[in-house]
Amino acid sequence: MLRVLPILLAVAYGLAMYRFSAWRTAKELDEKSTELIDPALREISNKMAVALDVPRIKVHIYEVAPVNGLAAPDGRIFITRGFYNKFKAGEVSAEELASVIAHELGHVALGHSRRRMIDFSGQNAMRAALGMILGRLIPGVGIWIANMLASMLAARLSRADEYEADAYAAALLTKAGIGVAPQISLFQKLEALTQNNHGTAPAWLMSHPKTDDRIAALTTLQKRWDV
Repeated sequence: MLRVLPILLAVAYGLAMYRFSAWRTAKELDEKSTELIDPALREISNKMAVALDVPRIKVHIYEVAPVNGLAAPDGRIFITRGFYNKFKAGEVSAEELASVIAHELGHVALGHSRRRMIDFSGQNAMRAALGMILGRLIPGVGIWIANMLASMLAARLSRADEYEADAYAAALLTKAGIGVAPQISLFQKLEALTQNNHGTAPAWLMSHPKTDDRIAALTTLQKRWDV
């Protein structure tokens, strides 16, 4: 019993973290968001709604400065105030912003948003369990190794989700008559918009795939569909 106690404690910790993270995320989004109502975006949003055979696509604006889009575990779609400001300033087109919404819809439709919360809890549990075990076997560096292994797993799962959401968005945009071009053009300017430079960080430690790799994957899909 004593041997499995650390694992049971780690699992319990993971479940507790899942519930706390879900509650904290929902609370944060409720307090800092409102529905995004923009006449300039309505027409293009309606095209995607028709393609999905739904009455409308509801998007919220999240009042934070970073340029980002996100899908909540409860299925809500958010665009940050920073991203919306880029659109209002003319740095991002309506079609490019629609590609972000389509991408986040992909995360919801494919179950990524809810699964990520669960994965996050599982990774915390694994990190805690490995830390206890490796900490005893390799004093001093065991915890560091446990953290590294958990981070590598999280990054790999996240990159796979991003590719899947990209493909979903590409299919939706194509069906809606918008096309993949805005998705690609947004990726080409994304680093400048976010002022985020991964530098020499290994691709397998990034939570998102390299931009060039995502563009290449979309270009391949586009060529396949154009045949």
